Amino acid sequence: MKVMTAIIIGAGDRGARAYAPYALEHPYELRITGVAEPNIERRTKFQQAHNIPNENCYETWEEVFKLEGKIADIAIICTLDRNHFIPTMKALELGYHVLLEKPMSPDPMECIAMEMAAKKYNRQLTICHVLRYTEFWATIKKVISKGEIGEVVSLQLNENVEVMHMSHSFVRGNWNNKKRTSPMILQKSCHDMDIISFVMGKECKRVSSYGSLMHFKEDNAPIGAPKRCLDGCPAEHECPFHAGKYYLGEGKGWARKFTEDDSNEGIIQALNETPYGKCVYRSDNDVVDHQVVNMEFAGGATATFSMCGFTREQTRIVQIMGTKGEIRGNMEENSISIFNFLTKHETIIKFDNPIGGHGGGDNGIMRTFLREIQSETKQDSVSSVSASVRSHLMAFAAEDSRLKQGRSITIDDYYDSLVENSIG
Repeated sequence: MKVMTAIIIGAGDRGARAYAPYALEHPYELRITGVAEPNIERRTKFQQAHNIPNENCYETWEEVFKLEGKIADIAIICTLDRNHFIPTMKALELGYHVLLEKPMSPDPMECIAMEMAAKKYNRQLTICHVLRYTEFWATIKKVISKGEIGEVVSLQLNENVEVMHMSHSFVRGNWNNKKRTSPMILQKSCHDMDIISFVMGKECKRVSSYGSLMHFKEDNAPIGAPKRCLDGCPAEHECPFHAGKYYLGEGKGWARKFTEDDSNEGIIQALNETPYGKCVYRSDNDVVDHQVVNMEFAGGATATFSMCGFTREQTRIVQIMGTKGEIRGNMEENSISIFNFLTKHETIIKFDNPIGGHGGGDNGIMRTFLREIQSETKQDSVSSVSASVRSHLMAFAAEDSRLKQGRSITIDDYYDSLVENSIG
């Protein structure tokens, strides 16, 4: 296997901390040869970590893609959601293979266009549905495929977002406003739409959904609460979301996501200057803090998904019910239970501690992506762009249903209407 080269487009949390470290750990497989990042501190730190020459460090992705020819084999695109489409299309046109952070785009037609472009230019476009690459979900998929629990009848998946993760990322953070980024069901839970589709192994036919923003809004602000927590909030000692108490305490690791200076002084300055210092009840957030989705698959099997921001831990809990048995699993515990209805035998599988984020999925997708590019068979990726588009459409349709009081939406009709409207 030859050493592949890559340029990182967006050296934020996912680009710099999730995918690029693979090159440092496996220099005989991947070398980062360029970076495009508008934040000079991040860009400089990334350049030093990967020993990138000055001439291959850029402020914007536009500078990279206006060059004659490629400067790497791969473009790893980790910009914000609404900035995925144009750089991805340009990278594919120029001949780069692309690893694209999820979600593909907040616009369903842009997702479809990217799929078509990858096929047109015969390039590998893999979406970072990293759960597929974990031992946890890969084992569940294998058990189902071998028929150990018979035919799947129903699946239930709970995504426990964890209450402080909710407040950080989806109330104060980059993904708090669907007009600037994307709806919660797409941004946070397209992972879940995808993994449900993956383990079911059949097309989702229709969806319905309910959910809302119940808690994190101005009506629930403590009396006298200022716009920013550090401006003297009277509820400081009663509110679990007080920014100073959290980010200078147990949440200090989260503070590193919005400031390069993680000293107490640096964090305080960032809390006074960035949205992360705002009161969670006086932000400009509008994404839901809880949502449920009902799904029907080909053959009649059903699935239910529940996302909630008000949980004590950050994990996914799954129960899959088949005609011959049942699977239960908890990602935080990193274990699954397989129960056989005939023998009454329960098999418990406890996986080793994963290396890397998302249960080992961040490392797993990098390893698989590199091998698939060099594979002579050119088979679809484990998370191929076609599969990703289908699961994205599930999320888009779910949000559409939620906004229409839970109306059932047929995925094929939804896709056809998108295409018709784009032509019209």
